[in-house]
Amino acid sequence: MTNEKGWLSDYLERYRQVLAREEILEDLARLKALLQEISARGNKVILAGNGGSAAIASHCAVDFTKNAGVRCVNFNEADLITCLANDFGYEEWLKKALEFYADDGDGVILISSSGKSPNMVQAGRYAVGRGLTLVTFTGFEADNPLKQLGAMNLWVDSRAYNIIEMTHQIWLLAVCDLIIGKAEYPARKELDDVLAR
Repeated sequence: MTNEKGWLSDYLERYRQVLAREEILEDLARLKALLQEISARGNKVILAGNGGSAAIASHCAVDFTKNAGVRCVNFNEADLITCLANDFGYEEWLKKALEFYADDGDGVILISSSGKSPNMVQAGRYAVGRGLTLVTFTGFEADNPLKQLGAMNLWVDSRAYNIIEMTHQIWLLAVCDLIIGKAEYPARKELDDVLAR
């Protein structure tokens, strides 16, 4: 038990070290302003990732839309992914989804632990070339290819997938709560009543 407590203490210390670096706090405040700007002009934010990062994209897209009033979508429908991957190749499916569904002025948030996933990098290149505002969430190498593309890049200084992915989710949901102005709030109907007061 003592060894396990020590291991867990060391493990959770890794989170403390990466979560609230001074430059990250500034970036999160800038991301809040960017998302509100995109929303205010009537555009949407597209979130995407692979694997665990796709689950984060789905969760955050719903919370930003429902709770923070920032319209967000993601491309996690199996039929969409498999159709586009079958027709254009897995490395191109997300780029193709952006071609079909992104509107001028939209924002794109790409989440990739390694920052090297070919489909994320291709989508990032497309977003930049199209003039969409690209925000990246990555980890591992500080000079990963996806991080090189973003107008804003939130990087986790870690090589542990779970720490990187959970940090990305905490950062994104912190921005959602920052927009709302609260960390504790009820479901949407009750939230509307609270914010109306």
